[in-house]
Amino acid sequence: MADNKIEQYLIDLTLSYRKDEGHDVWLVDDEEHEIRDVAIAFVSSLVIVRTVVMKAPAENRLELFTKLLELNATDVVHGAYALEGDQIVLIDTLEYETMDCSEFRATLDAFSLALAQHYPVLSKYRQ
Repeated sequence: MADNKIEQYLIDLTLSYRKDEGHDVWLVDDEEHEIRDVAIAFVSSLVIVRTVVMKAPAENRLELFTKLLELNATDVVHGAYALEGDQIVLIDTLEYETMDCSEFRATLDAFSLALAQHYPVLSKYRQ
C-alpha cells in the first residue's frame, strides 16, 4: 500500500531516489532539487521523513542544542531538529492516509530550505 502513494509522489515530483528492497524505505538523493540523503520510511501508517544533519559536537553542546530549539520554534516550517544517538537529525512525520502530494512536497522543500538557511549557523559547531 505505501509503495503506491509515496513512490508515485516521488515520481510526480521528478525526484531521484532508490527503494531499499525488502523495506518500505526510499532514499532521496537529488542534487538538481537540492534534496540530499533524505530517508522516507513507511512505518505503521506513518510516513517518516528524516535526514542526518551532523554529528553532535563534544564541545558547545548546550549552546548548539539551545540554537536548535530556537530554530524549531521560529524557523522550521515542517518537522524539527532532534537528537538521535550522537547524530542531529531533521525529522518530520506525516499521516499516510491523509497525506497528499502538496504536504509531502512541503516537507521536502522545508528540509531543503532549513538546511540551506541554517548551514552558516550550524557549520560552526561541526567537528
